[in-house]
Amino acid sequence: MAAKGPEAFRTISEASDELGVPQHVLRFWETKFSFIRPMKRAGGRRLYRPQDLAVLKSVQRLLHEQGYTIKGVQRLHKEHGLKRLVAGGGEDPSAVDALGDAAPDDGAASAMGGGARAALERALAELEAAKARLDALLIGDAAS
Repeated sequence: MAAKGPEAFRTISEASDELGVPQHVLRFWETKFSFIRPMKRAGGRRLYRPQDLAVLKSVQRLLHEQGYTIKGVQRLHKEHGLKRLVAGGGEDPSAVDALGDAAPDDGAASAMGGGARAALERALAELEAAKARLDALLIGDAAS
């Protein structure tokens, strides 16, 4: 079988081999670092993009070579963003441009891009307006 190109997606097994860490460590890191979000296919199969691997390599270096704790890496991301974290881990920060640079991390809101957030906010406003119209109709029916 031919080797995958540098832009090809990697399975968790391939990512694990490339980083030299067990697969359960990659899954554990996903639970500790909100910015590690591989794509998931139906059935939960993880696919790591080249950007994901750059992030994982940075986390690995920060934890295993530079002596950061998990909380230290979380703080680095929260205070300085993903690009700074990746640069601190020795990777090219432009490698994560496609992932966005959610700095500081405010939880789930930072996990989505600005366009997705704006679309959700518009949908919420439309739902709230529809609820207000329904409430007005119900109040009108109750008064009859």
